[in-house]
Amino acid sequence: MTQFITTISLVVFIFIMLGIGIISTKKASSVEGFLLGGRSMGPWLSAFSYGTSYFSAVIFIGYAGMHGWNIGLGSMWIGIGNSVLGCWLAWKVLAKRTRNMTRKLKARTMPEFFAARYDSKGMKLFSAVIIFIFLIPYSASVYKGLGTMFSAIYVGADPAICMLLVAVLTGIYLVLGGYVATALNDLVQGIIMIVGLVAMIAILVNRPEVGGIAQIVPRLSAIDLQLTDITGGDSASFLITNIMLTSFGVWGLPQMINKYYAIKDDKSIKIATVVSTLFALFIGAGAYFTGSLSRLFLPATEGGMPDVAGGFDGVMPTLLMEALTSNVFSMVVLSIIMLLLLSASMSTLSAVVLSSSSAVSVDLIGEIKPEIKDKHQMIVMRLLCVLFIGLSFIFATMNISFIVNLMSFSWGVVAGSFIGPFIWGIYSTKVTKAGAWAGLLSGLIVVGGAMMYYCSIIGFADAKTLAPQMGVVAMIVSVISVPVVSKFTK
Repeated sequence: MTQFITTISLVVFIFIMLGIGIISTKKASSVEGFLLGGRSMGPWLSAFSYGTSYFSAVIFIGYAGMHGWNIGLGSMWIGIGNSVLGCWLAWKVLAKRTRNMTRKLKARTMPEFFAARYDSKGMKLFSAVIIFIFLIPYSASVYKGLGTMFSAIYVGADPAICMLLVAVLTGIYLVLGGYVATALNDLVQGIIMIVGLVAMIAILVNRPEVGGIAQIVPRLSAIDLQLTDITGGDSASFLITNIMLTSFGVWGLPQMINKYYAIKDDKSIKIATVVSTLFALFIGAGAYFTGSLSRLFLPATEGGMPDVAGGFDGVMPTLLMEALTSNVFSMVVLSIIMLLLLSASMSTLSAVVLSSSSAVSVDLIGEIKPEIKDKHQMIVMRLLCVLFIGLSFIFATMNISFIVNLMSFSWGVVAGSFIGPFIWGIYSTKVTKAGAWAGLLSGLIVVGGAMMYYCSIIGFADAKTLAPQMGVVAMIVSVISVPVVSKFTK
């Protein structure tokens, strides 16, 4: 019965996504229309596009399962930090200036912005290469968790089938409608995410294992006082590091920044700021809250690990299959949650792929062959979208060790490279080309240098666990180095 209901939901979902892609085709007839929707996106589309691109299935399956289990209710600070720092403050500080300056400079991508702002073709090529190398592995990571949930519902099915569904569906509507199709689908997907999370929390809280909202704290405290320590307890420093990385990191990620390029006016920015913040607060905090409830449902080993197949990645799928298969209504909710995970992954994947394809077609090929016609550039961009989605699928399913290792550091390298020269570029007229280069190189130098240093001391496996700290340091160095180097250079 569960499989039947989920299959019906999937079929309806697929038709909606494809229909939106077909409808949006006319608005993606030019490079600017394909990349930015003609810079005429309204507040609700922009806000949901930003919010859904922020959260992939990783937060629900990987992070919520792991941090909710280990830290408890204190893990919700990550979601709260994402909403306040990664959404509200980011929109307040970056949106208006980014929108105005990119229009003035006629920049459609992050590399084009650097080239126009600092009069440097080298920066354009360098930043395009950074995007190409590190965002493709990152896009592969958005599949994480989907296969686990899919296998839990369709027992015995190959997880790669679900990943392939995400890849094909995202590729079709992205190639057809570009940014407009992505934004419209993000709105639908965002609504699905809200409905799914509301229903999931309502059912879990009222299950006998929880006993209602008033029993959450007493029952979690009986297991471990750490689970109800709102400060995070022993995990406070870990929480701060992850809040910094996941909140300020989006200030330098091109797939997030381009949402500001596309919004139509200042009034829309004010509305989008509020909407995206509320969306992120509910999705982020709600996901970690759900993860913390897993301790009331699932057994633990003597060492405190979840006693389920798949370890931390199996926490949320096992919890949901145990709690949401008792009746038809709960099965419907489970099917919506499956769509929630698909939606979260597809929105993030489409945003990343759009940035990656433009880095090659607009920034690299456009620089090497400036006489290329708009029509031909559109063909190349669509082909690259298909190529990049295909590569991300292959990397996710084949589990290539080199690519997996790049995933661990991709967020820190990209955000650490771009955040400094981008923020100072929209706020200061005193930034020099040398200062901007210092910021751009920070991501590679700091993360790469730290990785080699720690690998020589503690080995690569342990060094990877320090990737969040490396990313935070890289962003700090980037922001500081730009004005410092600019002060001593022409």
